[in-house]
Amino acid sequence: MIPNQTPAHESDRFLKFLLHFGFLISGTLTVLIGQILPILSTRLFLDDTQAGYFFTAQFSGSLMGTFLTQTIVKRFGFGGAIVLGFLAMLVGVLGLNSDAWLFCAAAFVVNGFGIGVTLPSINMLTVELNPQNITPALNFLNFFWGVGAIFCKPFIDFFGTQTSVLQPTLILVILLFITGSAIGFASYRSRRKESFDQIESENPIPIWTTLTAWLIAIFNFVHVGFESGTGGWITTYAMRLPNQDGGVAWLSPTFAYFLFFVLGRFAAPLYARFLSENRMLLLGLLTTTLGVIILLLGNTLGILALGASIAGFGTSSIFPTNMARFTKTFGATATRRATPLFICGTLGAALTTWLIGYISTNYNDLRFGMIVLLGSCLFLICLQLFLYARSRTTVST
Repeated sequence: MIPNQTPAHESDRFLKFLLHFGFLISGTLTVLIGQILPILSTRLFLDDTQAGYFFTAQFSGSLMGTFLTQTIVKRFGFGGAIVLGFLAMLVGVLGLNSDAWLFCAAAFVVNGFGIGVTLPSINMLTVELNPQNITPALNFLNFFWGVGAIFCKPFIDFFGTQTSVLQPTLILVILLFITGSAIGFASYRSRRKESFDQIESENPIPIWTTLTAWLIAIFNFVHVGFESGTGGWITTYAMRLPNQDGGVAWLSPTFAYFLFFVLGRFAAPLYARFLSENRMLLLGLLTTTLGVIILLLGNTLGILALGASIAGFGTSSIFPTNMARFTKTFGATATRRATPLFICGTLGAALTTWLIGYISTNYNDLRFGMIVLLGSCLFLICLQLFLYARSRTTVST
């Protein structure tokens, strides 16, 4: 027994490395749509509503992938599910070089499917590999997602052109192929699959018959929608400012948003020692709301970058903390049954990003569409106060 444990432990460490690097690439691919949207709009002559349908396409694919994740994991294991997700993202990214709107939309569907399978699978496998420290492990994992999101904008600016994304997409294809192949050759599929089935059989009580579970899912619906709407539209929003004096540079509102998003996620475990999940969530929402207000009122790139930085820092810890709250409420193994939580997030992302484009087109001003973000923040504050009051009532009884 002992001789076999050491290689497994070393393989676990190698697998963790691959998962974190894969999550970094996934972060880039998740926000890629927002960074190449101006390029595709120029190349395909699209208005905001037509461009907004790309978000709908990607998140429709993501919803399908998320919905099927548990079935895929049962059939192929976590490793097989991740490889399938990487393959779908590879095909989808290549399709973005088409000059036909329909083919680009189909490519976003395929890319979204890959994202929808990959993100939950890596999250769940990370929980499987770190049963004693789930919350820090998830925060650290999602930190890498943020790093990938940060580098997406300068990556596209450096390798792309005003009408082409061929070079950056080819680089991503190579990274996806190498990383996906490495994960595929890891010898973990059967053991992780058995563990998943065993955990599911040990937890027959359904979580999703409780009001609290659905309130947390609604919270995720609105918050993931906010993050997707901000990340997807902030580049276009900044580019439409008058008198930019050189346009959107490397230190742009987009870069500032994701930079402080990552810094906030890195700092979250530090102040989590002193704050409960509920207080962390409320503080993050208030900070995010302040940043959004500055974004809406700003008329220079500097002010937009300030608002984006505050919003990015505020929202950074909300998703992992909400997941931690879900786990703390229903037990550590609840993460394996969190499919409705991920589905709600995907639906929220699709609705919010589309709604911003729809309102922008109808009012001929993207600033009106971005007001959706402020409404999301205010709703989340109210919902968080209700959940906090509900948790205190439950504890007192």
